Amino acid sequence: MKAITRRSLLAGVAGTGLVATAGFRANLFRAEAAEGQPLRIPELIDARSKGNTISLTAQAGRTTFFSGIESATRGFNGSYLGPTLRLHRSDEVEIAVTNAMRETTAVHWHGLLVPAEADGGPHQPIEPGATWRPRMKIDQPAATLWYHAHMHGETARQVYGGLAGMILVADEAEKALGLPSTYGVDDLPLIVQDKIFEDDRLIYPRHSMFLMHGMRGDTILVNGTPNALARVPRGLARLRLVNGSNARVYDFSFSDDRNFYWIASDAGLLEQPLPRRSLWLAPGQRAELLVDFSDGRAVSLRTGPDPTFGMSMMGMMSAMGDSLSNSAEVVRFTPQGEPAAQVRIPNRLVARELVDPAKVSQRRRFVLTMGHGMMGRGGMGVMRGGMGMMGMFGINGRPFDMGRIDQTVRLGDTEIWEVTGEMMAHPFHIHGVHFEVLSRAGSGPETEDSALRDTVLVQEPVELLVRFTQPAAHGPFMSHCHTLEHEDAGMMGQFKTTGQA
Repeated sequence: MKAITRRSLLAGVAGTGLVATAGFRANLFRAEAAEGQPLRIPELIDARSKGNTISLTAQAGRTTFFSGIESATRGFNGSYLGPTLRLHRSDEVEIAVTNAMRETTAVHWHGLLVPAEADGGPHQPIEPGATWRPRMKIDQPAATLWYHAHMHGETARQVYGGLAGMILVADEAEKALGLPSTYGVDDLPLIVQDKIFEDDRLIYPRHSMFLMHGMRGDTILVNGTPNALARVPRGLARLRLVNGSNARVYDFSFSDDRNFYWIASDAGLLEQPLPRRSLWLAPGQRAELLVDFSDGRAVSLRTGPDPTFGMSMMGMMSAMGDSLSNSAEVVRFTPQGEPAAQVRIPNRLVARELVDPAKVSQRRRFVLTMGHGMMGRGGMGVMRGGMGMMGMFGINGRPFDMGRIDQTVRLGDTEIWEVTGEMMAHPFHIHGVHFEVLSRAGSGPETEDSALRDTVLVQEPVELLVRFTQPAAHGPFMSHCHTLEHEDAGMMGQFKTTGQA
């Protein structure tokens, strides 16, 4: 049996238990009991309507989530999260990002295939008051992507605070399929995050158990909305899901166990729709679903227990109640109006260029290491300021070093990267590429591995077929665990591409 199954994940993370308490009120996904708030739909900025020049401002703000109580938050062009950006294949786009905060930030276009100097990350910091202006040629198929803060050592806190947003890449092939495409009506952006609230204020606890396991919250927000309620037409709708959480893995399904069609993964459309009743999504991953609401019945999108929640998190459960080990509502849907005309779901979506694994130039091995001596000199102290667990996180036993290039790859080459997660399951993300999952634990990939990805959940050895098409002449690309606390603590490396494709 493959180790990434639900059963093996629950067993495979045993042996690293922590017993701790935290100063917050566990409210067990209180979304279940509330009346519901209308789902917030982020503003859509179509790059062509702006002459392919978009302006974003990273800023601090105040946001109300519950009971009229304001929380300190961050956002792009607003107090929390950012607008959805629609980019078009073949266009050249400039995005001017101004930092109006008092702290340095960086912005990564997660899933965009662009040169390293435009990719965003630790090597493209934006100082307070400064503006970064990357120009990018959009040359990839239609897909749901996202953008988020990526300042080393601060990524987890800044993303958690709200520095994230969705990107839609559009092309003619997708348009020709006739899929639901009215933004905010039958084509819904859903950025799913879990948070911790204390007295209805958003908080980011600095306890070391959240470094060990990543920040996992007691309340689910969708587009910043708790208790989210979405009104949809009585017909076919397209749900664009982004797992924007710091660490939580979601196991999505519908409350009435209805069938849906999975049509797109990280890198874009699948070759054909796949009927499903549930789907896992790890931090950083995206999925597009087609759901039929023509029966007019209200229904909820739910998540099962975090499938990576095991014995190692019993200490966290003692602090948070059972919020990680129970099912929870994510967003409720109420169909409105008369039944829409029936829309045919295409049998085929897009063709995919196949890469021959026999033509790989090199094989590399990566172990996402958590080391030993977890207590360190900081013991079970706070996450910042004297916290001694930083040195235990790395890749192949080495913590991230801004001045060190870990791999050099020839531009245009295809390689096999074997990635293994130590002690627990880790979402692994590679910048500037899309990859295919060749095998998992020595046998074929899981269904969730289908199609091209840029982020994959690993614990047992997973073989990735990676093609390198983007130059890195002025700075490297990152590869890292997308549990953001692990990334900040050193579970990240960097590579450069050389030569001509």
